[in-house]
Amino acid sequence: MRLFFQDHASVIFLYGISFILLPWLFQSLDDLSTHYYYFIFLVCFFFILWLIGRYYRRRKFYAHLQNATFTKNELHLYEPQALIEKAYSQKLRQLQYLYLSQQQLLEEQAREKQLVLSHFAHQMKTPLSVIQLTIQSRTYEATEQSDYWQTIHNECDKLTFTLNQLLTYERTSNLVADLKIEPIVIKGLVQEVVNDLKDYFIAKEVFPKLSIVDSEVIYSDRKWLKIVLYQIVNNAIKYSESETSIQIIYGNATLQIINSGNTILDSEISRVFDLFYTGIKGRISGEASGIGLYLVKKILATLEHPFTLQSHNQVTTFSIDFSNSTQK
Repeated sequence: MRLFFQDHASVIFLYGISFILLPWLFQSLDDLSTHYYYFIFLVCFFFILWLIGRYYRRRKFYAHLQNATFTKNELHLYEPQALIEKAYSQKLRQLQYLYLSQQQLLEEQAREKQLVLSHFAHQMKTPLSVIQLTIQSRTYEATEQSDYWQTIHNECDKLTFTLNQLLTYERTSNLVADLKIEPIVIKGLVQEVVNDLKDYFIAKEVFPKLSIVDSEVIYSDRKWLKIVLYQIVNNAIKYSESETSIQIIYGNATLQIINSGNTILDSEISRVFDLFYTGIKGRISGEASGIGLYLVKKILATLEHPFTLQSHNQVTTFSIDFSNSTQK
């Protein structure tokens, strides 16, 4: 209430002066009708004078409110003059302090969660490795339980893949700082990915067909691009029909990964790269995590490799454009 009266002190003052001067004016002018225009001029003059003074004192305040975008340095008023400007500037400082305090708290909590997540993920990798070695030794033995151990081996591979996805997601928070652009023989990198997934190819009865020239070289980050290719080929195997092939073709600076299986609906094409979106097939199979293609999109965007996903007539094609990465 006090701020209200202080802010309108000039109006109250002008109104009080008018109460004092108007009786004197009426008494001095015997016939007001003959001086009507002079009276109107006097009232308008004082009113305009008051508006000019009010605008002059608050012009920074109005300009600040009309500013559509703010930077860090433009958040506060510079040398506020009017009382309302000073009160407004003080409130902005309080809000900024609360915002920065809350932001710092949230950042600390995010760092703590990231550290805990990374710690437990790395702690889980060692027992998984031991389990995998034990399973491999059992599957080589000619026992009636070999199929049983093979099933456990497949489930362990799924768990390892999901854990690696989790670690990759955690590392992408600082992806730019980890990039190392270098020349890469694209065929060699693709062959590494295919060899890593050979057990999955055999289990799903799907076979790779490579059509890549040995001398083709691109410039990218080897580690992150391998993660992308691993995820795409893994998805291609997962959603391919049995006894079909996955074609991996490189030509005109474009890498294409083509598989035969259920067609992805047009309504899902734009959403499959969203975090945690699994689609109809993912809900049916229950194996999709909704993380893999999100990581693919994030990594390829950082590497500046445009990509497209097309699906027609039970043929799905994932294309990566390396035209901006073939020469350095």
